[in-house]
Amino acid sequence: MHQRLIIIGSGPAGLTAALYAARANLGPVVFEGMQPGGQLTITTEVENYPGFPRGIMGPELMDIFRSQAQRFGATSLYKNITRVDFRSRPFRLWADSEEYIADAVIVSTGASAKLLGIPSEKEYMGYGVSACATCDGFFFKGLGVVVVGGGDTAIEEAMFLTKFASRVTIVHRRDALRASKIMQEKASGNPKIAFVWDSVVDEILGKSEGGKKAVTGVRLKNVKTGALADYAADGVFMGIGHKPNTDLFTGQLDMDSVGYLITKPRSTATNIPGVFAAGDVADSVYRQAVSAAGTGCMAALDAERWLEANSHD
Repeated sequence: MHQRLIIIGSGPAGLTAALYAARANLGPVVFEGMQPGGQLTITTEVENYPGFPRGIMGPELMDIFRSQAQRFGATSLYKNITRVDFRSRPFRLWADSEEYIADAVIVSTGASAKLLGIPSEKEYMGYGVSACATCDGFFFKGLGVVVVGGGDTAIEEAMFLTKFASRVTIVHRRDALRASKIMQEKASGNPKIAFVWDSVVDEILGKSEGGKKAVTGVRLKNVKTGALADYAADGVFMGIGHKPNTDLFTGQLDMDSVGYLITKPRSTATNIPGVFAAGDVADSVYRQAVSAAGTGCMAALDAERWLEANSHD
């Protein structure tokens, strides 16, 4: 099946790219994967996306994005791309055994927050458990929260949360932070921040009343003694970093040491002409829905111009 443009990924970046590409009559096909809508589908309420003064549920916002793109001719396929060959044009992509051909590709596969991997974390995700302080910190005004981690990510999350929370406790598996010295000094000097050393989260505690779930605390395990202790908290933030979803492109697209795709200055173009990157897959700094949507727009415009210039190749 030959397409002019294939978009891999369906968060704000992918669906915005689909909207702009569809309006340019490129007939984009979006491979939405097994988590259509991306990370926003595990966010309960989004209050910082422009145009929604009363907030909107994450999945609902992504449904609106999708409907708008489809109105202009974008097609969604709920399949995972499992293999790509960008070494020659047209590009070849596979969803398991099904092969697809594309003249241009936009990669918007996002990044996944590194999580602890315990069942209670999944159960309370969006109900007190978060991996994004800038997304959800506002909901914890005057409350006590826990941040898991000891690197720069954890300290940045903790520092941001002190703007809202009454108390921020950093839980770290070692007895010293791994964060840069300046970040350590900032955290140590902040009266709202406390530390629990040599400990990991064994369980996230919560309650469910009238169909509403809420975090009530964490069960901490001391890694040296094995002792368990319950610690009251209204929220738990994972500060152990993000992993871009780029394993699929290893050896073909240029990445940094963590795996984020590298794009050319003032462009969404990757090292392979005709392949573009948008959203969190190429953004280790901002990681917001609105910035992802912005780069989705840019990628669609870049792809449109590139296709126009290379239509006779």
